[in-house]
Amino acid sequence: MEKICIGALISGGGTNLQAIIDACENGTIDGKMVFVGSDQPGVKGLERAKTHNIPSFVVEYGPIIQSFRRDPAEVALPDDFDLDEIMAKQHLFPASASEERVHAFLCTRAVAEHRLLSEMDAFGHIDLLVLAGFMRNLTPYFINRFNRDPANPRIMNIHPAILPSFPGVDGYGDTFRYGCKVGGCTVHFIDYGEDSGPIVGQRTFPILETDTLDDVKRKGLEQEWQLYPECIQHFAHGRLKTMKMTHHLDNGQIFQRTIVAIAQPA
Repeated sequence: MEKICIGALISGGGTNLQAIIDACENGTIDGKMVFVGSDQPGVKGLERAKTHNIPSFVVEYGPIIQSFRRDPAEVALPDDFDLDEIMAKQHLFPASASEERVHAFLCTRAVAEHRLLSEMDAFGHIDLLVLAGFMRNLTPYFINRFNRDPANPRIMNIHPAILPSFPGVDGYGDTFRYGCKVGGCTVHFIDYGEDSGPIVGQRTFPILETDTLDDVKRKGLEQEWQLYPECIQHFAHGRLKTMKMTHHLDNGQIFQRTIVAIAQPA
């Protein structure tokens, strides 16, 4: 079958990136990594890309955020940025968050995301974008421009916890500190919230009384390196389909959720 074109965004060491690259090269994934982008220069993940002759680029968020804090007028917003539209769609902030804080976040991210999209455009059509330790929340500005068909999402992320429990930046730490007896990882599609998109796949592992946080992280990463390539291969073979599920609760409320159905191989 024809291989899909995969792009990756990273922020650090890129161990999941390495697992995906290896799976592409050994045929476990019917895909080709065509670029690696980072929000941080000099990280190990960029070295991994270079080792495998994969083009890379860096879009630093830090200087953009700092310039906006000094003087918002220093930062030129993209011509197609509509703050009111993005405000209405984003689910990253609670209603209690200050308007100033939300505005600053969405404006600076739109500038950085516009640059990301410009860099990505140079590589032509990308079938799937994978976030492999990319420590930035993508806003509706980016998502809408890459995911033009909402019924067929194509931005995938891996999270170090069994979602919907423990979203955020420290999934394994939160799992360990809560005293969970089971930990795990989740691959999901990106939506407008934080780690709230429809779940593609999950793996779990036992947490023993003698385990340290480092043990939990080690066990989790071992599962991540297997789970992420599996989910990407499902995507490559067209097995993933999102659908709306409606649940009628006993109290009369109606609960709706987008889920991912995985078709079995023919």
